[in-house]
This record gives sequence, C-alpha cells and structure tokens, in this order.
Amino acid sequence: MVSRIFHAAAVICYSWTVRTSTLTMEPACIRHTELPGTSRLFADFTYHFDRVARFYRHDPHNPASLIAAARELDYPEERRQAIVRNLAAQNGQSESLSRLAQPGTVAVVTGQQVGLFSGPAYTIYKALTAARLASELTARGIQAVPVFWLATEDHDFAEVNHAWVFDASRTPVQVRVDGRVDSNGRQRPVGGITLDRPPVNELTRSLDGFPHAEELAAVVKEAYPSGVTMGAGFRALLAKLLGRLGILFLDPLDPAVRQIGAPLVAEALSAAPELKARLLQRNRDLADAGYHAQVHLEEKTSLFFLLEKGERIPLRRKDSEFSELRDRAAEVSPNALLRPVMQDYLLPTAAYIGGPAELAYLAQAQVLYDRLLGRMPVAIARTGFTLLDSRATKLLDRYKLTVPQTFVAEELLKEQIAHALVPDSIERAFEDTSEEFKRRLDRLRQELESFDHTLVAALDKSGAKIVYQLQKARGKTAREILRRDQRAAADAHYLTSLLYPHRHLQERFYSILPFLAEHGLDLVDRLYESVQLDCHDHRVITV
Repeated sequence: MVSRIFHAAAVICYSWTVRTSTLTMEPACIRHTELPGTSRLFADFTYHFDRVARFYRHDPHNPASLIAAARELDYPEERRQAIVRNLAAQNGQSESLSRLAQPGTVAVVTGQQVGLFSGPAYTIYKALTAARLASELTARGIQAVPVFWLATEDHDFAEVNHAWVFDASRTPVQVRVDGRVDSNGRQRPVGGITLDRPPVNELTRSLDGFPHAEELAAVVKEAYPSGVTMGAGFRALLAKLLGRLGILFLDPLDPAVRQIGAPLVAEALSAAPELKARLLQRNRDLADAGYHAQVHLEEKTSLFFLLEKGERIPLRRKDSEFSELRDRAAEVSPNALLRPVMQDYLLPTAAYIGGPAELAYLAQAQVLYDRLLGRMPVAIARTGFTLLDSRATKLLDRYKLTVPQTFVAEELLKEQIAHALVPDSIERAFEDTSEEFKRRLDRLRQELESFDHTLVAALDKSGAKIVYQLQKARGKTAREILRRDQRAAADAHYLTSLLYPHRHLQERFYSILPFLAEHGLDLVDRLYESVQLDCHDHRVITV
C-alpha cells in the first residue's frame, strides 16, 4: 500500500513538445532545469536528491517517508486539543477540524505571506498541492488534513502591498495599496495592517472585459471590505476560492497561538548560542557543497523579534543573554529559519509543501529541528503551473515555439518570430548561397596556397566580409518581414506578457485573479484535479 500512495493521482507526465493544440487541462511537463532562475539546490532536490539528502531528514520521492514522518510524531494530546480549539475560533467547525481533533491525525502544511489579493498565483498552487496530498494520505489510511499557515508576522510591507494582474489585452497592471504604515518606518507585522480603502475598484477596472470579471469582483469585494486587515482579507479570499478543499487556516499572530508555542520559543531562547553555532556551520556546509544559503547569517544575526505595541522589533543582544526573555516567550516572534520549527511544534506536521525558497530554508533549518523537535516533516515541492489560453497555444504552434523558448526578453522573442516568418524558399536560398560560397572559397584558397600562400590572409579577410554581409542581409530580411506583419510583433508581446511578464515566470508574477476572471472560478477545482503528486516537473496547461 505504501508504495502506491501517490498512484491515485497519476496522470501521464510527458515532455513539452512543439505542438500544444491538443492539450486541454492536461499537463505537459517542463523540467525545472529549463526554467530561468532555478537554483542548483532545488534542481538537485528535485532530480538528484541523493546529493542533498544530508540537508533534509526524509526523501520526498520515497512514499515510505511519509509513514516514517508520521511515526516520528510525538504530539501531546493536550497540545492537539489546544490547537484545535484555536483553529475552531479562527475557522469555525468543519470536517477537517473534527478529523484533526482525533489522535493520530497528521497535518499537511503550507503557507505564504499575506499578500494583497492572495499574492502570486503560486500561493494557490501551494494550497492545492497540500490539499491533494492530504486527500491522498487519507484515502490510503493515514488521516490527514491540509493546514495553511498565514505568514502574518512578516514585516516587509513592500513585498505584499501590491498585486500584478493583466487586462483583456494581456497588458500587465499593478494594483497596490498604501495601508496604515508607521511614518517613522518602524516594522509592523503585515497581517495587522489596516486597509482603509482596498483597491477593489482598481482591480475591477483592470479585469473589465473578461467573461467572469463581475462574479470574481463580487467575491473579492466581500473578502476585502473597507477597514479589513491584510491578514483577514487574504484569509477570506483564499477561503472563498478554496472552500471545498477543507483547508484550515492558522494565524500565528493570535495571542492564544503564541501562548501554545511559548515553550518552544523559551527553549530556543535558552539554546540561542548553540542554535546560532549550528546554523553558521550548516551555512558553511551548504557553501562547501556548492549550494546557497537562502537566509544570510552572521554572528550578529538575531533569530528573534519582539512583538510589542503593534511592532516587530529585532532583538539585538548577545546570544547568551536571550535566555533572560524566557518569561516573555509568548511575545517573541521567530525569524525565517526558526519559524518553520515553531509551525511544526504547534501542528502534527507530516509533510510541508513549499516552493524553492522554502525548501532552501529547510535545508538550513534542519539543524534547528534536530535540536528543538527531534523530528522534521517531509519537505515536498509544490506543484508549479504555467497556464496557456487558446490564443497562446495557437501562437506557439504557428511559430514552432516551445514554452521555454518564450522565457527571454521580448525583443529576443520578436527575433525568433521574425525568423519563423521568413518564407522557406528565402531561408533555403540564404542557406544554399552560404554553402556554395563557402565551397567555392575553400577551392580558391587551395589554389592560392599552391600559387602564393601570402594571398590567403587577404582572401580570408574578404571572405569574412562577404559572409558578414550575407548574414546582415539575412537579418534585414527577417526584420523587414516583421515590420510588414505588425501582427507578429503583437503576438510576441502577447506571449511575453502572458508567459514571461517583466522577465518573471507567470506563477511568480501574476495573481490567480485574472485567470479566474477569464476562465471562471471553477478553474481552481480544475487545477486541483491536475495536481500530479508523482510528477516533479513544472506543468504547462491549456485552459
């Protein structure tokens, strides 16, 4: 049974090819190594896990790892009931909550900063992956529920105060909010920042022209009333979009949650010198192995913040002095490396779903898990999607482009399309002329070598000029065809705007909202069905 734990989700995963017109909600796969910006750590985590195994506790590609992680859980019944009571206050009663209350039930956890209008689309993809895995585990006899950790404690408002969408012409549009931020620049947890006027109207105008825009606008407006906080609006919108999946949302800013986690924080405060030493050594180990450390760490770096009077204040003191704050542990907020340990102390986590950045965090944080928990969940990469519409699919087919070939600057994509537009006869004529010229030039060079070898250099120089002029004429021909066909320029812009906007992957740039406005709110359900737990590549889907 264990070896078949992922089998129920099987959809054949095949390599991306030129032709895409036959795909409809059926994923084709791109290896992550074909995506721009893929780190060596994530590539090896995905395709050569043996190379990074020492930085994690479990092999995510071995289904038996989930059984092992579940068996490692030493989760006190008292803590389970305390967190269930808190989740009931935050979420209300549900089947998932009732299941979590039962001894032995595990959590599949994911999370994200509480960005405006749900943040980048991969936020939704994380949640879908967690829900799918929890469902698969439950179906196979391991009771599991999906939990979404709302990263409300983060204080970088500039990262979350905007959302990118696109209009009906596929032009990127940024929607942003100012919120109530401290004029003195003091750091505040973003989850508690109030939005006096959420930019719902600006969003609605941007999505005008899409068939489901009004329906979506109503959902967003209900989630983001005037005076809502960043955390509450984010949570409400995700709950509406993901409602049927049984996801529980956990806000760590809740004082009751902080009280449950206080013993773990107190232990971390006492062990601060040891924890810092372990992390510094782990960063050296990662660097020696040729990988990067996601969180830069120095001797003076603090693992803790103090939550006080609505602010999140970095605690600057000697590591040996942090133990003095044990009595205030409920007021102490962990940094990015300690936070996942806190999360998995609070929850009976068997698996954590993360993107490349979170998985890199965990490679560092493993040493904290070992010291503070003695266990660690299975780290599993979230599903990644690039969504194509019918026009994009036709354009890729027309210009004989693969999706990875669009991950370039728009000008370079225009050049690719220009060459595709050159008639075959002209292209063949250029090829034939080049080959014939090179053949005749070689023959002439041989004759000159036997006559007077000092003339060869001049011949080569003249020949290079002719080759250059041929290539120049070839380029001019391509550009002239592009100028004659303005539609081709528009097509290049369309593809770039949809697939590689501002030189970012679609899922990392756009919110999910414009896709829902175009294809309907049930797109979330259709994507859920396309989550493929036994395929580790990036998925391309035509909707």
